[in-house]
Amino acid sequence: MTDHDIAVPFEGAHQAGILEPPQRAAVVAAFLVTAADRPALRRMFQTLTATIRYLVAGGDAPAGRGSDDGLVSTPYENGVLGPGTMPDGLTVTVSVGASLFDDRFGLAGVKPARLRAMDEFPNDALDPERCDGDLLLQICADHRDTVLHALRILMRATRADLQVLWQMEGFTSPPRPSGTPRNLFGFKDGTANKEILDRADLVDQLVWTQAGGDEPAWVTGGSYHVVRLIRMFVEFWDRISINEQQRIFGRDRNTGGPLSGRRERVPGEEEFQIPSYHRDAHGNTVPLNAHIRLANPHDGTADDRRMLRRAFNYSAGIEPNGQLDMGMIFICFNADLDQQFVAVQTLLIDEPLVDYISPFGGGYFFALPGVCDADDWLGRGMLD
Repeated sequence: MTDHDIAVPFEGAHQAGILEPPQRAAVVAAFLVTAADRPALRRMFQTLTATIRYLVAGGDAPAGRGSDDGLVSTPYENGVLGPGTMPDGLTVTVSVGASLFDDRFGLAGVKPARLRAMDEFPNDALDPERCDGDLLLQICADHRDTVLHALRILMRATRADLQVLWQMEGFTSPPRPSGTPRNLFGFKDGTANKEILDRADLVDQLVWTQAGGDEPAWVTGGSYHVVRLIRMFVEFWDRISINEQQRIFGRDRNTGGPLSGRRERVPGEEEFQIPSYHRDAHGNTVPLNAHIRLANPHDGTADDRRMLRRAFNYSAGIEPNGQLDMGMIFICFNADLDQQFVAVQTLLIDEPLVDYISPFGGGYFFALPGVCDADDWLGRGMLD
């Protein structure tokens, strides 16, 4: 079996593309829903579900599925992947934005309690044209052509009901030399995921939203889906010393390990060591305003703030000022948006890293629960 043959299961209590390790290629695309009414919205989600089911399984195009727009001999497939598609580890995660719950479709009463337009934090420089949206598609696969193929097929299938607002392509690097992939600052990104993914109880607590309280019944099995488009001033970063870079993050750039870790160091496992801040109370080794120390002091007070990260790098050419346009598509999943992402982001306001990054887009979304069988479809609980 080759990598192209790997199919990620589509059915389940939760959508794919959340717990799986990030694939090599990704695109996030936000849409305006242009469906005429609630029945049309239902049909759109049913079409979206059927199309994703076909794409993630691979194989030949559905029989009898050609163009329905009056064009002659217009094929269902676009040929990007040849005469037949392969699964290629493809996942498509469908999430909805707060604006879908306005008065167009009668959904105001079932909006996830914490879903809203993305907050603009100090040090952000948000571009309204690259923020939020009614619906988000997060498409990931092991190769870039698979991702772009899926995006085109999905947009064609839903063209009567969805209009793209913004999109961004991303990629992950292979582990170098091992462990977690690196971001474009050269540091490993997502190290803390391991302590969540290794425990099913923490996944349930920190990733999946549950009904009850102020949350509507249908949200069980979904997750608050945060996307932040973050420009990284890589040329400025490359001019500062390795010592300063490491103190900004609080980690060793080579190993990924905390600068102040346990005394027992296992070769190859340094990045997963828990910081020992009690031996560094004054921040002589890991500054008190270092990124990892602000995000989680590892004293038990921040356990409920942990979130599951799924970030991708991006490179989008040159900015008008001649500098490289590179950065990160920061993605995280949260059971509680305010208690996790927003709480941590608030703690990071004015951290030293803000001199080298500029968040400019993205949004808050809610990843829909999964589909349970062949008759189920994404969004059914929200619309029934």
